[in-house]
Amino acid sequence: MKLNYKIIWVEDKIETKPFSSLRKSIQDYLEEEFFDVQLDIAEDFDEFKKQYKDNQTYDLIITDLNLNESHGNQVIDYIRDEKHALTEIFFYSANSELFTTKLANSSRITFYQLDGQDYHKNLLSSVLEVIRITISKFQHIISMRGMIMHETSSLDIKMEEIVRKQLLNPNLEQEIQPVLTSIFDNIFKNAQEKYKKAEARKAKDILRDNVLFNSSQKVFALGAILDIMKEDNFANKYNEEVILIRNQFAHCELQMSIDGTEYFKIKDKEVKFDKDLCKKIRKDLNSFRLKLNAIEELIT
Repeated sequence: MKLNYKIIWVEDKIETKPFSSLRKSIQDYLEEEFFDVQLDIAEDFDEFKKQYKDNQTYDLIITDLNLNESHGNQVIDYIRDEKHALTEIFFYSANSELFTTKLANSSRITFYQLDGQDYHKNLLSSVLEVIRITISKFQHIISMRGMIMHETSSLDIKMEEIVRKQLLNPNLEQEIQPVLTSIFDNIFKNAQEKYKKAEARKAKDILRDNVLFNSSQKVFALGAILDIMKEDNFANKYNEEVILIRNQFAHCELQMSIDGTEYFKIKDKEVKFDKDLCKKIRKDLNSFRLKLNAIEELIT
């Protein structure tokens, strides 16, 4: 799973008012689920091919059957036959021939016939249902683990770059000195512990050891730097809502209760694993990415 959700919509009337309203509703829905949304548009098959060559990681392709001088089945055949991609596709038309259209591969395609006066409203609810299905596939423990590890690593790199720049910032030398003193004291303490563990030559001691300048050291430095900069100090919340969650997902085993509810057991406390937890994790990761981006811009 990832934090971004990419859609391309192929429709020859895509710039008209009903479709612009539909696109906004889809964008709003995904943003409320705390995804970064990219919704690209194309009016025909040729324009779609140009767009697709530049961005081949779409989560959903929406296409009408009739597209000016081309057809939506060309879009599908291109994806399945030439690109060999099993991207989820929403295929619609006002014509019943939609269901008899010959396709290279009809797997993972939702067919939808436009019908009635409220067809735009019904089209929106049907597209959103497909999006919900794709999101539910993301919200599996293995997918979530991968996303959390990837996104947290990205945030760690960003945080480390901020810390590195500010620790070496000559304009902050006086304010930074106590921070460096604390870091060196902690590293020295850890190094002494490492030495003692090595000297004792007990395998169980060294197998549980961590890297000297670990995440907690970086978070401590970040908090001190935010205080020096007189910015909102979100270091503790970052530790609780990003680092702790990362560690929980990395080391805790997913269990299932008698009623089928999935949960983590963390220090005798049960944490329910469901779509609400997944949504909160996306929200927190996005929130801290924005905070770190803002600090990065300030120091740049």
